[in-house]
Amino acid sequence: MSLKKRISLTVNGLPVIADVEPRTHLVDFLREELHLKGPHLGCEQGACGACTVKVDGQIIRGCLYLAIQADGSQVETVEGLTKSGVLADLQESFMRRNAMQCGFCSSGMLLAAAELIEKRPKATREEVREWISGNYCRCTGYHSIVDAIVDVLVARASGQKIKPVIAHA
Repeated sequence: MSLKKRISLTVNGLPVIADVEPRTHLVDFLREELHLKGPHLGCEQGACGACTVKVDGQIIRGCLYLAIQADGSQVETVEGLTKSGVLADLQESFMRRNAMQCGFCSSGMLLAAAELIEKRPKATREEVREWISGNYCRCTGYHSIVDAIVDVLVARASGQKIKPVIAHA
């Protein structure tokens, strides 16, 4: 007898209907069933931020959120926000500042940074550091990440664009 529950949700703008085990975490569903590898499994306790996704516009920890809780919801991962262009200036700034070395924390860090820029466009360096404090990075020491986010805040406030590190065709 299957205990699976049918869920219907939208992921990165695309409708998804799936049967899931009630205890399947959203990040596991996204990675294993939908093959979206942006959100990562880190601590599996909600502390590291590697599993960060958006559900109905709110950032959540995908390792603490069950897939069945997302039934009827809009889910966005870093892949969807990358395709839509929402993260373009942040991605350029992260590359320019070498703020993503191994890449494990990058998807969660980019989502947290995008939320900060949306909600606090005049954030100070200290506020940026505080905002991203729930996302662990073991490679960069945070300085380059904070620099990258501050660069985007300054550029947006002055109406400038972050110049690409590599010219796009």
